[in-house]
Amino acid sequence: MGRARVLIVAGSDPVAGAGLQADLKTVTALGGHGMTVVTAITVQDTSAVTGVHPVPAELVAEQMRACLQDVGADCVKLGMLATGEIVAAVVGVLEGYPAIPVVADPVLAGTGGGTLLDARGREWFLRALVPRVALLTPNLPEAARLTGVAVDDLDGMREAASLLLDAGAGAVLIKGGHLPGEELIDLLVDRTGEKTFHASRLPGPGFHGTGCVLASAIATGLAMGRSMPEAVTEGRAHLRAAMTRARALGKGQWLLG
Repeated sequence: MGRARVLIVAGSDPVAGAGLQADLKTVTALGGHGMTVVTAITVQDTSAVTGVHPVPAELVAEQMRACLQDVGADCVKLGMLATGEIVAAVVGVLEGYPAIPVVADPVLAGTGGGTLLDARGREWFLRALVPRVALLTPNLPEAARLTGVAVDDLDGMREAASLLLDAGAGAVLIKGGHLPGEELIDLLVDRTGEKTFHASRLPGPGFHGTGCVLASAIATGLAMGRSMPEAVTEGRAHLRAAMTRARALGKGQWLLG
């Protein structure tokens, strides 16, 4: 097998701490070949998102088809999709490639604020996209917003994961970075059971792009033929190492190393 091919469909982050720039760096660092489909141009820094400019949905679809028809892909990683039209276009392209696993990070809002998926996009995401994904990777606020349940402890994480499995996801990784306390818990659930991952909280003012890096690392593992638990375990290890190397290059959140 050649280099694992990961098709990244995400928004652009000019400081390269999140979005498709962080995704591409992650895939490359792990030995894969990343391809990038731009869904939106954002104006953001390490402190806040101040502008979002979506790409026309058909242009997103054309970028995807160009990559898939030429190079192909072993996994697709979805990040910011911005609008319902883009979600629908992505679903339409993926229908032609049912064997390719999809890792979807439901980017609803930036860590520093800003709406990154509109209301119609959230509706399409749940109805049409979730049933297509092999793995969904929401954080606690995203899981709560997608399911309408309170997600502030492990029981809430289990309830939200169950609802997202019922919506059609192959597996759900709910990230516990917003939990209080010094011990953090991530929960991986599929139809065979669950696995919890534990870590201690790292000091700092917050980290830019953690969800993007984790989802991309997992997607690269799946593209390389890892099982879902293996890909999640290795992806979390890669993210943890990047967080320990993070630096305060800007005025807000630290950028991963």
